[in-house]
Amino acid sequence: MFYLPSHYRSVFVSSPIGELEVRASADAVVFLGRVTHPVAAAVRVSGVLLDAAEQLRAYFRGDLTRFDLPLDPQGTEFQRSVWCALQEVQFAEIVSYATHARRAGRPRAARAVGAALGRNPIPVIVPCHRVVGANGSLTGFALGIETKRWLLEHEMRVAGRTPTDRAQSEGRVVRTETRKPASES
Repeated sequence: MFYLPSHYRSVFVSSPIGELEVRASADAVVFLGRVTHPVAAAVRVSGVLLDAAEQLRAYFRGDLTRFDLPLDPQGTEFQRSVWCALQEVQFAEIVSYATHARRAGRPRAARAVGAALGRNPIPVIVPCHRVVGANGSLTGFALGIETKRWLLEHEMRVAGRTPTDRAQSEGRVVRTETRKPASES
């Protein structure tokens, strides 16, 4: 869990992937995560929190394909550069860790890039769910693999693509089903 000082304000957003909490300073979103505690009564929000809540709802309805919010993810310079490069991964685009490492200017650091993605404090808005394993497999995601699968399938549906359309520029297809090894069949 990410520690954030108490001067950040929060808004709670119901979504198909569960109740989400968005935290922000007066100027920028700093955190998005699943609610892990009971939510207090609704509070009036404005500014960046209101914008974040409205844009998340539009994203989940299929009406928004690109977030336009001020962001201030807290992390190292390396992590921030990896997260910044995620903004260039388009809606319904799926890339491998190696491809994202190249795009982030760190072509030999796919594992370090993967670790940085795992520390992304603003998933969904900073779309780390669009990065998959080299063979197209769904790997690590702070909100869970099932949530990653749901987000990718949601984006494909909204973009009017089918599972057979998932071939990316790298010539790979993302697997969204869970398969048992042959020895377990």
